[in-house]
Amino acid sequence: MANTIDAALVQKMFIAGAKNLESKKEWINDLNVFPVPDGDTGTNMTLTIMSAAKEVSAIKNPTMENLAKAISSGSLRGARGNSGVILSQLFRGFTKEMSKLTELDAESIAIATQRGTETAYKAVMKPKEGTILTVAKAVSDKAAEVALDVEDTVEALEAIIAYAEEVLAKTPEMLPVLKEAGVVDSGGQGLVVVLRGMLDALTGKVTDFEITAPKAAENKEQGKGAAIENVDIKFGYCTEFIIMLDKEFNEKTEAEFKAFLTSIGDSIVCVALDDIVKVHVHTNHPGQAFEKALEYGQLTKMKVDNMREEHNQKVFEQSELQAAAAKNAMKKNTPKKDFGFITIAPGEGLAEIFRELGVDEVIEGGQTMNPSTEDILEAADKIAAKTIFVLPNNGNIILAAQQAASIVEDKKIVVIPSKTVPQGITAMIGFEASRSAEENTESMTEAMSAVKTGQVTYAVRDTSIDGKAICKDDILGLADHGLAAVGKEIDATVLEMIGTMVDEDSELISIYYGADVTAEDANKLSAAVEEQYPDVDVELQEGGQAVYYYIVSVE
Repeated sequence: MANTIDAALVQKMFIAGAKNLESKKEWINDLNVFPVPDGDTGTNMTLTIMSAAKEVSAIKNPTMENLAKAISSGSLRGARGNSGVILSQLFRGFTKEMSKLTELDAESIAIATQRGTETAYKAVMKPKEGTILTVAKAVSDKAAEVALDVEDTVEALEAIIAYAEEVLAKTPEMLPVLKEAGVVDSGGQGLVVVLRGMLDALTGKVTDFEITAPKAAENKEQGKGAAIENVDIKFGYCTEFIIMLDKEFNEKTEAEFKAFLTSIGDSIVCVALDDIVKVHVHTNHPGQAFEKALEYGQLTKMKVDNMREEHNQKVFEQSELQAAAAKNAMKKNTPKKDFGFITIAPGEGLAEIFRELGVDEVIEGGQTMNPSTEDILEAADKIAAKTIFVLPNNGNIILAAQQAASIVEDKKIVVIPSKTVPQGITAMIGFEASRSAEENTESMTEAMSAVKTGQVTYAVRDTSIDGKAICKDDILGLADHGLAAVGKEIDATVLEMIGTMVDEDSELISIYYGADVTAEDANKLSAAVEEQYPDVDVELQEGGQAVYYYIVSVE
Protein backbone atom coordinates (compact mmCIF):
# COMPACT_ATOMS: atom_id res chain seq x y z
CA MET A 1 0.00 0.00 0.00
CA ALA A 2 1.44 3.35 -1.04
CA ASN A 3 -0.24 6.57 -0.02
CA THR A 4 2.22 8.91 -1.76
CA ILE A 5 4.13 9.11 -5.03
CA ASP A 6 7.56 10.76 -5.07
CA ALA A 7 9.23 12.56 -7.99
CA ALA A 8 11.29 9.53 -9.06
CA LEU A 9 8.11 7.49 -9.43
CA VAL A 10 6.28 10.33 -11.23
CA GLN A 11 9.13 10.34 -13.76
CA LYS A 12 8.71 6.59 -14.38
CA MET A 13 4.90 6.86 -14.55
CA PHE A 14 5.00 9.63 -17.16
CA ILE A 15 7.48 7.74 -19.35
CA ALA A 16 5.41 4.55 -19.04
CA GLY A 17 2.25 6.43 -20.02
CA ALA A 18 4.02 7.86 -23.07
CA LYS A 19 5.40 4.47 -24.15
CA ASN A 20 2.00 2.82 -23.74
CA LEU A 21 0.44 5.44 -25.99
CA GLU A 22 3.22 5.02 -28.55
CA SER A 23 2.64 1.25 -28.68
CA LYS A 24 -1.09 1.70 -29.35
CA LYS A 25 -1.04 4.77 -31.61
CA GLU A 26 -2.10 2.93 -34.79
CA TRP A 27 -5.07 1.37 -33.01
CA ILE A 28 -6.11 4.85 -31.85
CA ASN A 29 -5.60 6.20 -35.39
CA ASP A 30 -8.07 3.58 -36.63
CA LEU A 31 -10.81 5.05 -34.41
CA ASN A 32 -11.21 7.82 -37.00
CA VAL A 33 -14.88 8.79 -37.47
CA PHE A 34 -14.51 9.17 -41.23
CA PRO A 35 -13.21 5.94 -42.80
CA VAL A 36 -10.51 7.77 -44.77
CA PRO A 37 -6.75 7.10 -44.73
CA ASP A 38 -5.87 10.09 -42.59
CA GLY A 39 -6.61 9.03 -39.02
CA ASP A 40 -3.91 10.75 -36.99
CA THR A 41 -5.13 11.21 -33.41
CA GLY A 42 -2.86 8.46 -32.08
CA THR A 43 0.12 9.82 -33.98
CA ASN A 44 -0.50 13.40 -32.87
CA MET A 45 -0.96 12.49 -29.20
CA THR A 46 2.13 10.23 -29.30
CA LEU A 47 4.38 12.89 -30.84
CA THR A 48 3.07 15.40 -28.28
CA ILE A 49 3.73 13.26 -25.22
CA MET A 50 7.03 11.91 -26.58
CA SER A 51 8.29 15.46 -26.98
CA ALA A 52 7.83 15.82 -23.21
CA ALA A 53 8.97 12.26 -22.37
CA LYS A 54 12.38 12.87 -23.96
CA GLU A 55 12.90 15.87 -21.69
CA VAL A 56 11.57 13.99 -18.66
CA SER A 57 13.83 10.98 -19.24
CA ALA A 58 16.90 13.23 -19.47
CA ILE A 59 16.45 14.48 -15.87
CA LYS A 60 19.04 12.80 -13.60
CA ASN A 61 17.77 14.03 -10.25
CA PRO A 62 13.99 14.42 -10.60
CA THR A 63 12.04 16.87 -8.47
CA MET A 64 8.41 17.80 -8.85
CA GLU A 65 9.52 21.24 -10.01
CA ASN A 66 11.92 20.15 -12.78
CA LEU A 67 9.55 17.37 -13.90
CA ALA A 68 6.66 19.83 -14.10
CA LYS A 69 8.74 22.19 -16.25
CA ALA A 70 9.83 19.38 -18.60
CA ILE A 71 6.33 17.93 -18.98
CA SER A 72 4.67 21.28 -19.55
CA SER A 73 7.30 22.81 -21.85
CA GLY A 74 7.94 19.63 -23.84
CA SER A 75 4.29 18.89 -24.49
CA LEU A 76 3.33 22.51 -25.24
CA ARG A 77 6.04 22.96 -27.88
CA GLY A 78 5.64 19.45 -29.28
CA ALA A 79 1.84 19.58 -29.47
CA ARG A 80 0.31 18.45 -32.78
CA GLY A 81 -3.32 18.37 -33.81
CA ASN A 82 -6.28 19.27 -31.64
CA SER A 83 -5.94 16.13 -29.52
CA GLY A 84 -2.24 16.82 -28.92
CA VAL A 85 -2.86 20.44 -27.96
CA ILE A 86 -5.63 19.43 -25.54
CA LEU A 87 -3.35 16.76 -24.03
CA SER A 88 -0.61 19.38 -23.57
CA GLN A 89 -3.08 21.68 -21.83
CA LEU A 90 -4.15 18.88 -19.49
CA PHE A 91 -0.48 18.41 -18.56
CA ARG A 92 0.02 22.16 -18.26
CA GLY A 93 -2.75 22.53 -15.69
CA PHE A 94 -1.77 19.38 -13.78
CA THR A 95 1.90 20.35 -13.52
CA LYS A 96 1.10 23.83 -12.23
CA GLU A 97 -0.26 22.18 -9.10
CA MET A 98 2.35 19.40 -9.07
CA SER A 99 5.28 21.85 -9.16
CA LYS A 100 4.38 23.17 -5.70
CA LEU A 101 4.63 19.75 -4.04
CA THR A 102 7.28 17.24 -2.98
CA GLU A 103 5.02 14.20 -3.44
CA LEU A 104 1.54 13.34 -4.69
CA ASP A 105 -1.31 11.75 -2.77
CA ALA A 106 -4.96 11.09 -3.62
CA GLU A 107 -5.99 14.59 -2.56
CA SER A 108 -3.30 16.43 -4.53
CA ILE A 109 -4.01 14.25 -7.58
CA ALA A 110 -7.64 15.35 -7.37
CA ILE A 111 -6.67 19.02 -7.20
CA ALA A 112 -4.14 18.73 -10.04
CA THR A 113 -6.49 16.81 -12.38
CA GLN A 114 -9.18 19.43 -11.76
CA ARG A 115 -6.71 22.16 -12.70
CA GLY A 116 -5.76 20.21 -15.82
CA THR A 117 -9.37 19.79 -16.91
CA GLU A 118 -10.13 23.48 -16.38
CA THR A 119 -7.01 24.52 -18.37
CA ALA A 120 -7.90 22.23 -21.29
CA TYR A 121 -11.53 23.40 -21.47
CA LYS A 122 -10.37 27.04 -21.55
CA ALA A 123 -8.03 26.31 -24.47
CA VAL A 124 -10.89 25.18 -26.71
CA MET A 125 -13.16 27.91 -28.04
CA LYS A 126 -16.25 25.69 -28.35
CA PRO A 127 -15.75 22.60 -26.17
CA LYS A 128 -17.67 19.52 -27.33
CA GLU A 129 -18.86 16.74 -25.08
CA GLY A 130 -18.15 13.19 -26.17
CA THR A 131 -14.46 14.03 -26.73
CA ILE A 132 -11.17 13.82 -24.83
CA LEU A 133 -12.41 16.76 -22.74
CA THR A 134 -15.34 14.68 -21.47
CA VAL A 135 -13.00 11.85 -20.47
CA ALA A 136 -10.66 14.34 -18.78
CA LYS A 137 -13.59 15.72 -16.79
CA ALA A 138 -14.51 12.18 -15.76
CA VAL A 139 -10.95 11.73 -14.50
CA SER A 140 -11.00 14.88 -12.37
CA ASP A 141 -14.55 14.25 -11.09
CA LYS A 142 -13.72 10.71 -9.98
CA ALA A 143 -10.38 11.82 -8.51
CA ALA A 144 -12.23 14.32 -6.32
CA GLU A 145 -14.69 11.62 -5.23
CA VAL A 146 -12.12 8.94 -4.32
CA ALA A 147 -9.90 11.45 -2.50
CA LEU A 148 -12.61 11.67 0.18
CA ASP A 149 -12.24 8.06 1.35
CA VAL A 150 -9.31 6.42 -0.45
CA GLU A 151 -5.69 6.90 0.63
CA ASP A 152 -3.94 4.19 -1.37
CA THR A 153 -2.78 5.77 -4.65
CA VAL A 154 -3.01 2.50 -6.61
CA GLU A 155 -6.60 1.99 -5.51
CA ALA A 156 -7.39 5.62 -6.32
CA LEU A 157 -5.89 5.45 -9.82
CA GLU A 158 -7.62 2.13 -10.55
CA ALA A 159 -10.99 3.67 -9.64
CA ILE A 160 -10.28 6.80 -11.71
CA ILE A 161 -9.33 4.79 -14.81
CA ALA A 162 -12.32 2.46 -14.45
CA TYR A 163 -14.66 5.45 -14.41
CA ALA A 164 -12.82 7.11 -17.32
CA GLU A 165 -13.32 3.92 -19.37
CA GLU A 166 -16.99 3.87 -18.39
CA VAL A 167 -17.46 7.44 -19.62
CA LEU A 168 -15.37 6.74 -22.75
CA ALA A 169 -17.76 3.90 -23.63
CA LYS A 170 -20.63 6.41 -23.49
CA THR A 171 -19.05 8.93 -25.88
CA PRO A 172 -20.95 7.49 -28.88
CA GLU A 173 -24.18 8.45 -27.09
CA MET A 174 -22.94 12.03 -26.76
CA LEU A 175 -21.73 12.47 -30.35
CA PRO A 176 -24.00 10.94 -33.04
CA VAL A 177 -21.11 10.74 -35.54
CA LEU A 178 -19.27 8.39 -33.18
CA LYS A 179 -22.33 6.19 -32.79
CA GLU A 180 -22.95 5.97 -36.52
CA ALA A 181 -19.29 5.12 -37.17
CA GLY A 182 -19.32 2.55 -34.36
CA VAL A 183 -16.29 3.97 -32.51
CA VAL A 184 -15.50 5.67 -29.21
CA ASP A 185 -13.71 9.02 -29.19
CA SER A 186 -10.10 8.49 -30.27
CA GLY A 187 -8.67 11.32 -28.14
CA GLY A 188 -10.46 10.03 -25.04
CA GLN A 189 -9.14 6.55 -25.76
CA GLY A 190 -5.63 7.98 -26.03
CA LEU A 191 -5.95 9.63 -22.62
CA VAL A 192 -7.10 6.36 -21.04
CA VAL A 193 -4.14 4.55 -22.62
CA VAL A 194 -1.74 7.07 -21.06
CA LEU A 195 -3.34 6.59 -17.63
CA ARG A 196 -3.15 2.80 -18.00
CA GLY A 197 0.57 3.05 -18.69
CA MET A 198 1.03 5.25 -15.62
CA LEU A 199 -0.82 2.74 -13.44
CA ASP A 200 1.35 -0.10 -14.77
CA ALA A 201 4.46 1.80 -13.65
CA LEU A 202 2.91 2.55 -10.26
CA THR A 203 2.15 -1.14 -9.64
CA GLY A 204 5.51 -2.34 -10.96
CA LYS A 205 3.99 -4.13 -13.94
CA VAL A 206 6.16 -2.05 -16.28
CA THR A 207 9.90 -1.74 -15.70
CA ASP A 208 11.18 -0.42 -19.04
CA PHE A 209 11.53 3.36 -18.85
CA GLU A 210 14.00 3.94 -21.69
CA ILE A 211 13.00 6.46 -24.32
CA THR A 212 14.41 5.83 -27.80
CA ALA A 213 14.72 9.00 -29.86
CA PRO A 214 12.98 8.79 -33.27
CA LYS A 215 15.21 8.50 -36.34
CA ALA A 216 14.34 12.02 -37.45
CA ALA A 217 15.63 13.41 -34.18
CA GLU A 218 18.82 11.36 -34.44
CA ASN A 219 19.45 12.66 -37.95
CA LYS A 220 18.85 16.21 -36.82
CA GLU A 221 21.39 15.88 -34.03
CA GLN A 222 23.83 14.11 -36.31
CA GLY A 223 23.74 17.01 -38.72
CA LYS A 224 24.94 19.41 -36.05
CA GLY A 225 28.40 17.94 -35.75
CA ALA A 226 29.03 14.46 -37.03
CA ALA A 227 30.28 13.90 -40.55
CA ILE A 228 27.93 11.99 -42.83
CA GLU A 229 29.78 9.21 -44.58
CA ASN A 230 29.53 9.28 -48.37
CA VAL A 231 28.58 5.60 -48.76
CA ASP A 232 27.68 3.62 -51.86
CA ILE A 233 24.01 2.57 -51.73
CA LYS A 234 23.59 -0.73 -53.60
CA PHE A 235 19.78 -0.57 -53.96
CA GLY A 236 18.52 2.96 -54.40
CA TYR A 237 14.75 2.84 -53.93
CA CYS A 238 12.95 2.10 -50.68
CA THR A 239 9.71 0.58 -52.00
CA GLU A 240 6.60 -0.09 -49.92
CA PHE A 241 3.09 -1.19 -50.86
CA ILE A 242 0.12 -3.30 -49.83
CA ILE A 243 -1.38 -6.07 -51.97
CA MET A 244 -5.16 -6.46 -51.64
CA LEU A 245 -5.33 -10.16 -52.49
CA ASP A 246 -7.81 -11.53 -55.00
CA LYS A 247 -6.27 -15.02 -55.14
CA GLU A 248 -4.78 -17.48 -52.67
CA PHE A 249 -1.50 -16.44 -51.05
CA ASN A 250 -0.30 -19.57 -49.27
CA GLU A 251 3.12 -20.46 -47.84
CA LYS A 252 4.38 -21.66 -51.22
CA THR A 253 3.21 -18.48 -52.99
CA GLU A 254 4.72 -16.32 -50.27
CA ALA A 255 8.07 -18.14 -50.55
CA GLU A 256 8.08 -17.68 -54.34
CA PHE A 257 7.25 -13.98 -54.02
CA LYS A 258 9.99 -13.45 -51.42
CA ALA A 259 12.47 -15.28 -53.67
CA PHE A 260 11.59 -12.88 -56.50
CA LEU A 261 12.05 -9.86 -54.23
CA THR A 262 15.42 -11.25 -53.13
CA SER A 263 16.47 -11.47 -56.77
CA ILE A 264 15.89 -7.73 -57.29
CA GLY A 265 16.76 -6.25 -53.88
CA ASP A 266 17.28 -6.61 -50.13
CA SER A 267 15.86 -5.44 -46.76
CA ILE A 268 12.75 -7.45 -47.53
CA VAL A 269 9.69 -7.54 -45.30
CA CYS A 270 6.66 -9.47 -46.54
CA VAL A 271 3.81 -10.01 -44.08
CA ALA A 272 0.48 -11.63 -45.01
CA LEU A 273 -2.49 -10.54 -42.90
CA ASP A 274 -5.84 -12.10 -43.87
CA ASP A 275 -6.61 -10.65 -47.31
CA ILE A 276 -3.70 -8.20 -47.53
CA VAL A 277 0.08 -8.46 -47.83
CA LYS A 278 2.37 -5.69 -46.58
CA VAL A 279 5.61 -5.44 -48.54
CA HIS A 280 8.88 -3.54 -48.07
CA VAL A 281 11.96 -3.92 -50.29
CA HIS A 282 15.07 -1.93 -51.24
CA THR A 283 15.56 -2.30 -54.98
CA ASN A 284 16.79 -0.55 -58.12
CA HIS A 285 13.60 -1.59 -59.97
CA PRO A 286 10.42 -0.65 -58.04
CA GLY A 287 8.32 -1.24 -61.16
CA GLN A 288 9.33 -4.90 -61.26
CA ALA A 289 8.19 -5.34 -57.66
CA PHE A 290 4.86 -3.72 -58.50
CA GLU A 291 4.39 -5.83 -61.65
CA LYS A 292 5.05 -9.07 -59.79
CA ALA A 293 2.73 -8.06 -56.94
CA LEU A 294 -0.09 -7.33 -59.40
CA GLU A 295 -0.20 -11.06 -60.14
CA TYR A 296 -1.72 -11.56 -56.69
CA GLY A 297 -4.15 -8.64 -56.46
CA GLN A 298 -4.60 -4.88 -56.50
CA LEU A 299 -2.01 -2.51 -55.02
CA THR A 300 -2.52 0.33 -52.57
CA LYS A 301 -0.41 2.58 -50.30
CA MET A 302 2.42 2.51 -52.85
CA LYS A 303 5.45 4.54 -51.76
CA VAL A 304 8.89 4.86 -53.36
CA ASP A 305 11.72 6.90 -51.80
CA ASN A 306 15.03 7.58 -53.53
CA MET A 307 17.56 6.67 -50.83
CA ARG A 308 20.55 7.97 -52.78
CA GLU A 309 18.87 11.34 -53.17
CA GLU A 310 17.99 11.40 -49.47
CA HIS A 311 21.59 10.54 -48.56
CA ASN A 312 22.98 13.22 -50.87
CA GLN A 313 20.52 15.68 -49.38
CA LYS A 314 21.85 14.94 -45.90
CA VAL A 315 25.40 15.54 -47.08
CA PHE A 316 24.27 18.78 -48.71
CA GLU A 317 22.40 19.85 -45.57
CA GLN A 318 25.51 19.30 -43.49
CA SER A 319 27.55 21.48 -45.83
CA GLU A 320 24.92 24.18 -45.47
CA LEU A 321 25.01 24.25 -41.66
CA GLN A 322 27.71 26.92 -41.44
CA ALA A 323 25.94 29.05 -44.02
CA ALA A 324 22.70 28.72 -42.07
CA ALA A 325 24.43 29.74 -38.85
CA ALA A 326 25.85 32.81 -40.58
CA LYS A 327 22.42 33.62 -41.99
CA ASN A 328 20.86 33.39 -38.53
CA ALA A 329 23.50 35.76 -37.17
CA MET A 330 22.71 38.25 -39.94
CA LYS A 331 18.98 37.91 -39.30
CA LYS A 332 19.33 39.67 -35.95
CA ASN A 333 20.45 42.79 -37.76
CA THR A 334 17.82 42.61 -40.52
CA PRO A 335 15.18 45.36 -40.32
CA LYS A 336 11.74 43.99 -39.60
CA LYS A 337 9.04 44.33 -42.25
CA ASP A 338 5.46 44.93 -41.20
CA PHE A 339 3.96 41.56 -42.20
CA GLY A 340 5.11 37.99 -42.71
CA PHE A 341 3.25 34.81 -43.57
CA ILE A 342 3.41 31.13 -42.61
CA THR A 343 1.18 28.50 -44.15
CA ILE A 344 0.84 24.73 -44.05
CA ALA A 345 0.50 22.92 -47.39
CA PRO A 346 0.17 19.18 -48.09
CA GLY A 347 1.83 19.18 -51.53
CA GLU A 348 4.59 20.98 -53.45
CA GLY A 349 2.18 22.34 -56.06
CA LEU A 350 0.05 23.92 -53.35
CA ALA A 351 3.17 25.18 -51.58
CA GLU A 352 4.28 26.93 -54.76
CA ILE A 353 0.89 28.62 -55.13
CA PHE A 354 1.26 30.05 -51.63
CA ARG A 355 4.81 31.22 -52.31
CA GLU A 356 3.61 33.04 -55.42
CA LEU A 357 1.01 34.78 -53.22
CA GLY A 358 3.76 36.10 -50.94
CA VAL A 359 4.01 33.48 -48.19
CA ASP A 360 7.47 33.52 -46.51
CA GLU A 361 7.53 30.03 -44.95
CA VAL A 362 5.58 27.00 -46.12
CA ILE A 363 5.51 24.10 -43.66
CA GLU A 364 4.98 20.74 -45.32
CA GLY A 365 2.01 19.00 -43.76
CA GLY A 366 -1.74 18.86 -43.45
CA GLN A 367 -3.92 15.85 -42.89
CA THR A 368 -1.94 12.83 -41.52
CA MET A 369 1.05 15.11 -40.94
CA ASN A 370 0.09 17.92 -38.58
CA PRO A 371 3.01 20.26 -37.76
CA SER A 372 3.74 20.91 -34.11
CA THR A 373 3.62 24.14 -32.17
CA GLU A 374 7.43 24.03 -32.26
CA ASP A 375 7.44 23.73 -36.09
CA ILE A 376 5.35 26.89 -36.34
CA LEU A 377 7.56 28.74 -33.84
CA GLU A 378 10.69 27.77 -35.79
CA ALA A 379 9.13 29.03 -39.02
CA ALA A 380 8.21 32.31 -37.30
CA ASP A 381 11.78 32.66 -36.05
CA LYS A 382 13.01 32.73 -39.66
CA ILE A 383 10.82 35.71 -40.58
CA ALA A 384 11.91 39.25 -39.71
CA ALA A 385 8.44 40.79 -39.38
CA LYS A 386 6.50 42.60 -36.68
CA THR A 387 3.28 40.67 -37.35
CA ILE A 388 3.17 37.16 -38.78
CA PHE A 389 -0.05 35.68 -40.12
CA VAL A 390 -0.37 31.90 -39.85
CA LEU A 391 -2.71 30.04 -42.20
CA PRO A 392 -3.17 26.47 -40.83
CA ASN A 393 -5.41 25.32 -43.73
CA ASN A 394 -6.66 22.45 -41.58
CA GLY A 395 -9.04 22.44 -38.62
CA ASN A 396 -6.72 20.07 -36.78
CA ILE A 397 -3.79 22.52 -36.88
CA ILE A 398 -5.54 25.70 -35.69
CA LEU A 399 -5.07 24.98 -31.96
CA ALA A 400 -1.33 24.29 -32.40
CA ALA A 401 -0.99 27.60 -34.28
CA GLN A 402 -2.87 29.44 -31.55
CA GLN A 403 -0.62 27.83 -28.97
CA ALA A 404 2.42 29.10 -30.89
CA ALA A 405 0.89 32.59 -30.87
CA SER A 406 0.57 32.43 -27.07
CA ILE A 407 4.20 31.33 -26.59
CA VAL A 408 6.10 33.61 -29.00
CA GLU A 409 7.77 36.60 -27.35
CA ASP A 410 9.60 38.81 -29.85
CA LYS A 411 6.82 39.30 -32.41
CA LYS A 412 3.08 39.01 -32.85
CA ILE A 413 1.53 35.92 -34.42
CA VAL A 414 -2.01 36.20 -35.76
CA VAL A 415 -3.82 32.98 -36.67
CA ILE A 416 -6.23 33.21 -39.59
CA PRO A 417 -8.40 30.12 -38.89
CA SER A 418 -8.39 28.59 -42.37
CA LYS A 419 -9.66 25.01 -42.25
CA THR A 420 -8.87 24.10 -45.87
CA VAL A 421 -6.23 24.95 -48.46
CA PRO A 422 -8.72 26.87 -50.66
CA GLN A 423 -9.68 28.99 -47.65
CA GLY A 424 -6.00 29.77 -47.08
CA ILE A 425 -5.47 30.72 -50.72
CA THR A 426 -8.50 33.02 -50.67
CA ALA A 427 -7.34 34.60 -47.40
CA MET A 428 -3.93 35.37 -48.92
CA ILE A 429 -5.58 36.93 -51.98
CA GLY A 430 -7.59 39.08 -49.56
CA PHE A 431 -4.49 40.51 -47.86
CA GLU A 432 -3.76 44.18 -48.53
CA ALA A 433 -0.38 45.58 -47.47
CA SER A 434 -1.76 49.09 -46.92
CA ARG A 435 -4.16 47.88 -44.20
CA SER A 436 -3.35 47.43 -40.51
CA ALA A 437 -2.92 43.97 -38.95
CA GLU A 438 -6.39 44.21 -37.40
CA GLU A 439 -8.02 45.25 -40.70
CA ASN A 440 -6.29 42.44 -42.57
CA THR A 441 -7.29 39.90 -39.95
CA GLU A 442 -10.90 40.90 -40.41
CA SER A 443 -10.82 41.06 -44.22
CA MET A 444 -8.87 37.79 -44.66
CA THR A 445 -11.18 35.92 -42.29
CA GLU A 446 -14.24 37.37 -44.02
CA ALA A 447 -12.91 36.40 -47.48
CA MET A 448 -12.71 32.74 -46.41
CA SER A 449 -16.43 32.59 -45.72
CA ALA A 450 -17.20 32.83 -49.45
CA VAL A 451 -15.26 29.64 -50.25
CA LYS A 452 -16.73 26.13 -50.34
CA THR A 453 -14.28 23.23 -50.20
CA GLY A 454 -14.58 19.59 -51.24
CA GLN A 455 -11.98 16.83 -50.93
CA VAL A 456 -11.99 13.40 -52.55
CA THR A 457 -10.36 10.30 -51.10
CA TYR A 458 -11.17 6.62 -50.49
CA ALA A 459 -12.70 4.61 -47.63
CA VAL A 460 -10.48 2.32 -45.56
CA ARG A 461 -13.35 0.37 -43.97
CA ASP A 462 -17.08 -0.37 -44.19
CA THR A 463 -19.22 2.05 -42.21
CA SER A 464 -22.13 4.49 -42.45
CA ILE A 465 -22.03 8.30 -42.42
CA ASP A 466 -25.00 10.66 -42.59
CA GLY A 467 -27.18 7.63 -43.33
CA LYS A 468 -25.11 6.64 -46.37
CA ALA A 469 -23.67 3.12 -46.48
CA ILE A 470 -19.95 3.06 -47.29
CA CYS A 471 -17.91 0.07 -48.39
CA LYS A 472 -14.14 -0.28 -48.10
CA ASP A 473 -12.39 1.31 -51.13
CA ASP A 474 -15.43 3.43 -52.06
CA ILE A 475 -14.58 6.93 -53.29
CA LEU A 476 -15.70 9.63 -50.85
CA GLY A 477 -16.42 13.31 -51.51
CA LEU A 478 -16.12 15.30 -48.27
CA ALA A 479 -17.49 18.85 -48.25
CA ASP A 480 -17.37 21.53 -45.55
CA HIS A 481 -20.31 20.06 -43.67
CA GLY A 482 -19.65 16.34 -44.06
CA LEU A 483 -20.08 13.59 -46.61
CA ALA A 484 -21.30 14.97 -49.95
CA ALA A 485 -20.87 11.98 -52.28
CA VAL A 486 -20.06 8.26 -52.32
CA GLY A 487 -19.19 6.30 -55.45
CA LYS A 488 -17.09 3.64 -57.12
CA GLU A 489 -15.39 5.96 -59.65
CA ILE A 490 -13.28 9.02 -58.84
CA ASP A 491 -14.55 11.36 -61.59
CA ALA A 492 -18.21 10.54 -61.02
CA THR A 493 -17.82 11.15 -57.29
CA VAL A 494 -16.06 14.47 -57.88
CA LEU A 495 -18.86 15.62 -60.18
CA GLU A 496 -21.52 14.55 -57.69
CA MET A 497 -19.71 16.38 -54.89
CA ILE A 498 -19.34 19.57 -56.97
CA GLY A 499 -23.05 19.37 -57.70
CA THR A 500 -23.73 19.86 -53.97
CA MET A 501 -21.42 22.90 -53.87
CA VAL A 502 -22.36 24.92 -56.97
CA ASP A 503 -25.30 27.31 -56.86
CA GLU A 504 -26.58 30.20 -59.01
CA ASP A 505 -24.04 32.60 -57.46
CA SER A 506 -20.99 30.42 -58.16
CA GLU A 507 -18.39 32.01 -60.43
CA LEU A 508 -15.23 29.90 -60.11
CA ILE A 509 -14.42 26.22 -59.60
CA SER A 510 -10.76 25.52 -58.74
CA ILE A 511 -9.48 21.95 -58.97
CA TYR A 512 -6.17 20.86 -57.38
CA TYR A 513 -5.14 17.35 -58.33
CA GLY A 514 -3.09 15.14 -56.03
CA ALA A 515 0.05 13.03 -56.25
CA ASP A 516 -1.88 9.90 -57.25
CA VAL A 517 -3.62 11.56 -60.24
CA THR A 518 -2.01 11.99 -63.66
CA ALA A 519 -2.19 15.30 -65.52
CA GLU A 520 -4.07 13.50 -68.30
CA ASP A 521 -6.78 12.24 -65.94
CA ALA A 522 -7.02 15.63 -64.26
CA ASN A 523 -7.52 17.37 -67.61
CA LYS A 524 -10.30 14.94 -68.51
CA LEU A 525 -12.08 15.69 -65.24
CA SER A 526 -11.62 19.43 -65.72
CA ALA A 527 -13.18 19.18 -69.20
CA ALA A 528 -16.14 17.27 -67.77
CA VAL A 529 -16.66 19.96 -65.11
CA GLU A 530 -16.51 22.70 -67.75
CA GLU A 531 -19.08 20.86 -69.86
CA GLN A 532 -21.42 20.47 -66.89
CA TYR A 533 -21.02 24.09 -65.73
CA PRO A 534 -20.51 26.21 -68.89
CA ASP A 535 -21.32 29.46 -67.10
CA VAL A 536 -18.70 28.97 -64.38
CA ASP A 537 -14.94 29.47 -64.82
CA VAL A 538 -12.92 26.29 -64.15
CA GLU A 539 -9.24 26.35 -63.16
CA LEU A 540 -7.04 23.25 -62.90
CA GLN A 541 -3.74 23.21 -60.98
CA GLU A 542 -1.35 20.55 -59.74
CA GLY A 543 -1.54 20.33 -55.97
CA GLY A 544 0.66 17.30 -55.36
CA GLN A 545 -1.16 16.41 -52.13
CA ALA A 546 -1.16 12.85 -50.78
CA VAL A 547 -4.26 10.96 -49.60
CA TYR A 548 -6.73 13.22 -51.43
CA TYR A 549 -7.13 12.67 -55.20
CA TYR A 550 -8.67 16.12 -55.62
CA ILE A 551 -9.22 19.25 -53.57
CA VAL A 552 -11.94 21.43 -55.08
CA SER A 553 -13.12 24.91 -54.21
CA VAL A 554 -16.20 26.77 -55.37
CA GLU A 555 -16.50 30.56 -55.06
